Amino acid sequence: MKHSDIALSHIGQIALTVTDLDRAVAYYSQVLGMRLLFEAPGMAFFACGDVRLMLGTAGGEAVDDRPGTIIYYQVDDIEAAFETLRERGAEVEREPRRAHREEDHELWLAFLRDPDGHVLALMSEVSAD
Repeated sequence: MKHSDIALSHIGQIALTVTDLDRAVAYYSQVLGMRLLFEAPGMAFFACGDVRLMLGTAGGEAVDDRPGTIIYYQVDDIEAAFETLRERGAEVEREPRRAHREEDHELWLAFLRDPDGHVLALMSEVSAD
């Protein structure tokens, strides 16, 4: 894939900052009926069609403590996508790194900021070797 071919077009995850994770997990699972996928310290992940919903307290995987929403764009090659976007002038918040490991894959994340300061993320699930 050439760098010029990279375009963000697939949302893989949306993150919401919550004040009380236990209360939020109960609401999203019991009231909204969403399926809980897994939990990690300070975070819970739900299935929402083809998009994963992450609920997290400030200071979890969130880049900073400001409440808000983070859109995670799923990419095949996080290093290539990150470098291309950096070359195009994207403001870098955090370079790609492994955030989570499952038995069969690793989740890699990188964070950028748009011109208004909103956090945008790249995510890639890489086979665990």
